[in-house]
Amino acid sequence: MWVIPPEQSADFVCQMERVLEVYKRPYDPGFPVVCLDESPKQLVGEVRVPVRLPNGSTRFDYGYERRGAAEVYMCFEPLAGFRQIDVAETHDRFQWARVVAGLAEGHYSGAKRITLVQDNLSAHKPSAFYELFEPQRAKAILDKLESVFTPKHGSWLNMAEIELS
Repeated sequence: MWVIPPEQSADFVCQMERVLEVYKRPYDPGFPVVCLDESPKQLVGEVRVPVRLPNGSTRFDYGYERRGAAEVYMCFEPLAGFRQIDVAETHDRFQWARVVAGLAEGHYSGAKRITLVQDNLSAHKPSAFYELFEPQRAKAILDKLESVFTPKHGSWLNMAEIELS
């Protein structure tokens, strides 16, 4: 009899196994498996000029000033060794759709279908394509995508998250 691992649900196991099955697929440039993750980063600036010592070494003061924040989007195709990083001021469904559209219409324009492994954030809304683009373009992008979501509290299964670390 099959037993659910302790403290996990059937939903967690189901989604985890789906992600792991996707990772077993052989490399096929026509059907790439691309992992996508995003991470907020604080932007800082130095407030003191580094001091150069007579021996040539440099000393830095740890003071800094906050200069806002940015969102880093990591797109990673493990079997091809391809990485693309996009930096944006915002983290919302529209920015996510722009990043995914850039993949589908840019680097992967020749692919038949892109399997996109990502976490299940509220910002990952396919309807955002229809809010940003004309219906034909939105449909063409979505028709090219197979979305595979990591389980809740299982985003560590996304190789793009590992790349960001």
